[in-house]
Amino acid sequence: MKTFGLGMLAIIVLCGLTTVGTEALGADGADWPCFRGPDHNGISTDSNWNPAALAGGPKVLWTTNAGVGYSSVAVVGNRLYTMGNENNQDFVGCINIDNGKVIWNHKYPCNKGSYPGSRVTPTVDGGRVYSLSRQGHLFCLDAAKGSVIWKKNIATEMKAGVPGWGFSGSPRVDGDTLIINAGIRGIALDKNTGKVLWSTAPGKGGYATPVIFEVGGTRCAAIFGQKALYAVNVENGDELWSYKWETSYDVNASDPIVSGNRVFISSGYDKGCALLDFGSGQAKLVWQNKNMRNHFSSCVAIGGHIYGIDGNAGKGTLTCLEGNTGKKRWSQKTGFGSLMAAVDKLIILNERGDLIIAEASPASYKEISRCKALTPKSSARCWTAPVLCNGRIYCRSNQGQLVCIDVRK
Repeated sequence: MKTFGLGMLAIIVLCGLTTVGTEALGADGADWPCFRGPDHNGISTDSNWNPAALAGGPKVLWTTNAGVGYSSVAVVGNRLYTMGNENNQDFVGCINIDNGKVIWNHKYPCNKGSYPGSRVTPTVDGGRVYSLSRQGHLFCLDAAKGSVIWKKNIATEMKAGVPGWGFSGSPRVDGDTLIINAGIRGIALDKNTGKVLWSTAPGKGGYATPVIFEVGGTRCAAIFGQKALYAVNVENGDELWSYKWETSYDVNASDPIVSGNRVFISSGYDKGCALLDFGSGQAKLVWQNKNMRNHFSSCVAIGGHIYGIDGNAGKGTLTCLEGNTGKKRWSQKTGFGSLMAAVDKLIILNERGDLIIAEASPASYKEISRCKALTPKSSARCWTAPVLCNGRIYCRSNQGQLVCIDVRK
């Protein structure tokens, strides 16, 4: 096994509405530069892959050790970026996707904490990599060399409270603005210099990544905080509206899904899910139930239906809901884990390391192929969302095993 640690280092249709993301996607999916992909919805447009490829066992291109943690991967060109922790040192690393060899890594002291390791996925934008540690170390690195362009600790320098399980929302770039889920309802910095543009009231934020949307020409960010969902003006941080949403242990971790004037949210610990309408300028409840209880894995919305993992770690179930009504169409005992989608296919990684490809169909659960992608030890967890990019699927365990599986046609 190669070592990646310190030794080497779309269109969404939801609830009858259609939205198009702000970044253009290539015909075959192109890059996956950040958490949940270039359209920030967990959906790839990659067509150069075979959903049945797992049936004969995985074709593993390479395996490496990415350090302990839950960071997913960003892929730009032939480079992959992720985070890990080893011996209470975090590292942001870059490897060649063709052979798994390390290109560079950047390391710094950071306590690995409970549920050890990093939570955040790096964001790649304009030749730079933005990363955030569980303790608040925010870095802007040169994507080619890994050298520091600027850095800031948002906990010590900006008095942003560290959530109980550490900062977990990935940095989100919108134009020249870098937005972080920290403080009560977010903070923003100049992505080029690290200068603080605005910050909200000191306190602890939620665990989800900010989601950008637009209303009447105004760029907005949906910030899933500890006690509520907030919509803020990206330019100045002003609150546009909020909706109270309290969960056990203040865990609001799955990303909201925004479409038109509606937003879907979900939380675990038996809280459930809801669809809100903010067309009037205030968020109003359309429906709420317990048919989808995302512990921290985010859903995907396809063809007016919502697919996700219902339930807390250790007992999750793949579930399909009607977007308009919240009615459950079907559920399947795939086990707890995370998922993404590729047009009309679901790609699920359960916590035992099973990789599953299924149809994104509201009619019923239709499995296409599966394999054992990771073989974690008994104490390991495969909670990190898998990533399909250019015919390769990347899967990770919390103990650091990162595997690249070839599913190209």
